[in-house]
Amino acid sequence: MLKAKDIMTRDVVSVKKDTPIYDAVYLLAKYDISGMPVVRDDMTLVGMLSEIDTLALFYGTVYQDDKTVADYMTQHALCFDENESLIDVCEFLMKNIFRRVPVTSKGKVVGIISVKDILEHILRQRQSRTSLQAADAP
Repeated sequence: MLKAKDIMTRDVVSVKKDTPIYDAVYLLAKYDISGMPVVRDDMTLVGMLSEIDTLALFYGTVYQDDKTVADYMTQHALCFDENESLIDVCEFLMKNIFRRVPVTSKGKVVGIISVKDILEHILRQRQSRTSLQAADAP
């Protein structure tokens, strides 16, 4: 059975609570990601910051240069342990509005799984099956 760690992205873009919010928005845009974990120095998960969370910046009447990730992040982020079933991760993503979920080991962020990661895995599986079928054909 596949586990979360089998397909998670290990190079996780993350921020800290005291990161200036515009720096965090820059990272979301630069890496074309829909959200990222908010962590302590030791990679302990403390929240998530998503594109949706930052949309509130649009309504600001003045520049909010003094705001940080802590002002916009979702606290108590849901996560999965690296050894949890990939089926459980898929079911969670299908039933919720989230597009990504952090993966932890002993409370520390070690990866992230996005809907895109799962779709890419599905395509790799299909390609593998197609290649095997072609090899078996006379």
